Amino acid sequence: MRKTLAMLLLLTTSVIAQSAPPQSPAEIAIANAQKAIDKKPTQFSGYNQLAIALARRARETSDANFYTQAEEALKKSQQLWPGNYEGEKLHVWLLLGRHEFAAALEAAKELNQKMPDDVLVYGFMVDANVELGNYDAAEKSGQWMLNLRPGNMPALTRTAYLRELFGDIDGSYELMQMAFQGTPPTENEDRAWIMNQMAHLDLAVGRTAEAENILQQALKIFPGYHYALGNLARVRIQQKRYTAAVDLLQQRYKTASHAENLYDLAVALKLAGRAEEAKTAFAEFEKKSLAETMRRDNSNHELAFYYADEANQPAKAIEVAQREYNYRHDVFTLDAYAWALHKNNHDAEARKQIEVALAVGIRDAKLFRHAGEIALSQGDRKSAVDYLQTSATFNSLGSDEARARLASLQTTQVSAK
Repeated sequence: MRKTLAMLLLLTTSVIAQSAPPQSPAEIAIANAQKAIDKKPTQFSGYNQLAIALARRARETSDANFYTQAEEALKKSQQLWPGNYEGEKLHVWLLLGRHEFAAALEAAKELNQKMPDDVLVYGFMVDANVELGNYDAAEKSGQWMLNLRPGNMPALTRTAYLRELFGDIDGSYELMQMAFQGTPPTENEDRAWIMNQMAHLDLAVGRTAEAENILQQALKIFPGYHYALGNLARVRIQQKRYTAAVDLLQQRYKTASHAENLYDLAVALKLAGRAEEAKTAFAEFEKKSLAETMRRDNSNHELAFYYADEANQPAKAIEVAQREYNYRHDVFTLDAYAWALHKNNHDAEARKQIEVALAVGIRDAKLFRHAGEIALSQGDRKSAVDYLQTSATFNSLGSDEARARLASLQTTQVSAK
């Protein structure tokens, strides 16, 4: 399968290098939608078309302003034909884009009652349930997608993510490969996104060289793609090439100036030994993150870790983590909440939350390292060592810290003797 993928990547990049259009797929779609509106300004369908294109452009650029423009186009569609079904579907998609997951789930359920064989509506339910931590419901909706239309790309990418969360990295990778092979070569952002997800899976289990190769190919297909730049920076951190990681994350932040991206940049600056620049970046991150902390589309996970690990303000860490926990129970929110609890010496509750997260099946070095530290604080050395050893075996980000902690435990044990 990997040889086949490598050949496909070479063919794709060769074709695009020779005949790449000057505009992205979303930009072309925006232009076509505007032409349709100009031709028939009283038809709602052109505005739906424009809203879809603008939402796609938001993903391409990570610029939330395109979501705002998409909402305006959707309002016009609803004015022209109130309650049109495609417009209602787009409304759910935009709710997901704004991270209004609970509202999106309810709206998707209502649409599912109206049109129970619409594959994409099931996809919206997968997306919302995953983000809220309702994994059983997400899996059922994903299976419905495959039952209704076997092999469709929206189902493949969503079930691939579920496979990852459940710990089946190889199964997730295979599904992503299938989605990649079924995506037209002209859809360069879609292909780059899938390749980025495949690289992410490689990184999760220490296949750094494979991840680097795929990301380089993704950046040829879609130059400057912010998702690929972020993962390539993770590769550089794995390789301990911290200056190169900083350069990539600075480039990403110029393209997508989100608080969470600034947090990653600050961490990389610290790893690169650029302490004053890191301090400045962390301070700016805190300011930006606090400005959005009450919104659903926020950087509360990073803010909680900042207060817990960088600013040494555990009370603020638990305040932020609790706020997010009140809204959603996905594995990453549970991890942030558990770590904040641990930093506040509430280790019994911290262990409960981290174990709920790990029970989903996720293979994540950071989560297992956190579980090890929490177990150690409870005096459960055996479980702590097991968690830390698991973290170390992934050979991914967080594994080095787990190895260092294991080494310190061995040193302490020897000293005690």
